Amino acid sequence: MKKDSVKERPIDAVILWVDGNDEKHKEKIFPYVKNASKIQSKKFRTRYDQVNEIQFTINSILKFATYIRQIYIITDNQTPDFLKNRKMEDIYKNVSIIDHSVIFSGYEDFLPTFNCRPIETCLYRIPDLSEHFIYFNDDFFLINETKPEDFFKNDIPVLRGKWLKFDIDIFYKKFKKEKQGHKTIQQNAARLIGFNRYYNFKHTPHPLRKSTLENYFNANENVFIENIKHKFRQGNQFTPQGLANHLEIKNKTCVLKNDLQLMYFRSYKKNIFWYKYKLNIKSKKKLFLGLQSLDRCPPKKLKFFIKWLEKRIN
Repeated sequence: MKKDSVKERPIDAVILWVDGNDEKHKEKIFPYVKNASKIQSKKFRTRYDQVNEIQFTINSILKFATYIRQIYIITDNQTPDFLKNRKMEDIYKNVSIIDHSVIFSGYEDFLPTFNCRPIETCLYRIPDLSEHFIYFNDDFFLINETKPEDFFKNDIPVLRGKWLKFDIDIFYKKFKKEKQGHKTIQQNAARLIGFNRYYNFKHTPHPLRKSTLENYFNANENVFIENIKHKFRQGNQFTPQGLANHLEIKNKTCVLKNDLQLMYFRSYKKNIFWYKYKLNIKSKKKLFLGLQSLDRCPPKKLKFFIKWLEKRIN
C-alpha cells in the first residue's frame, strides 16, 4: 500500500491504555482480586502502571507515520493528562478516546475487565475503524520514518516474525508448568486455526485487517465470548493478533518478513552505557522501539530513556 493510495484505503492506529495509578481504577479492580496483597505486587502492578509513555507512542506516530488517518486510544473511563490540555488540541486533533463500553456494546456483562486480551478481541468493533489498522501497545514507539508498505503491501498485512514449534513438541519444555505468557497465547491462536506450529511475532506494531477478525468472530461467537469473559489473564486464552496472523497466513493474504526492524528492551539490568550505545548507534537502522515495563526501570535509566525519547520524537 503506497502513500498515494492511503486516501482511498486509510490506515488507522489503535492503542490500549490504562492508568493503573488512578485511585478509581484501583477501587474498581479491588472487588475482583481474592488476595488483596496481590494488587501491590510488582508483577501485578506492572500490567497497569505507567509513566506517561503513551504520549511518546502517539507523538512517534504523528512524526514518523504521517499517513495515519486516526489514532484511537482504548481506555476504561480515563483520559491521558496531556490530552486534557486545550492548548494541545490542534496537535492531537486526530486522536480519539474510545471507552471499553463502546467496543463491548452488547457484551457489557463482561465489564469491567482488567485483561488486555478481551479488549484486543474487541478492537475491530471500534466505530468507523478503517479496514486497515495498526495496533500499538503503549510501550511501542516508532523511531524512524515509516511508509504505509512497512505495514501493508498490496492491501495485505506485513507480518514480522518466525516459525516455531509448539512447546509441547519440544522435549525440555513439554514438562514445564503451563504459562500464560506471550508465546503461549500465540500457540493457542495457531491451534485454533489448525496449525501444528506457530508464527511467533514480537513486540512490534501489528498491522491488522478489521474484516479478518470481524468475519471470524461473526462465524464463531462462542470463541469470541470465551476469550472476552476472563477479567484477568488465563492460560487458555489466545491473542487476537496471533489469531488474525494465522488466518492471514492460512488464506495466503499476508507478507512474511524475517527482519523485525526492532530494538526491544524488556529489563533494565545492564549498564547504562550499553543502552546509550544501542539507542544512539544501533537505532539508526531500526523502525521500532519497545520499552517494556518502564514503570520498573531504575530512576537514573528511566530519566535517560525519557530524555532520549523526547529528543528523538518530540
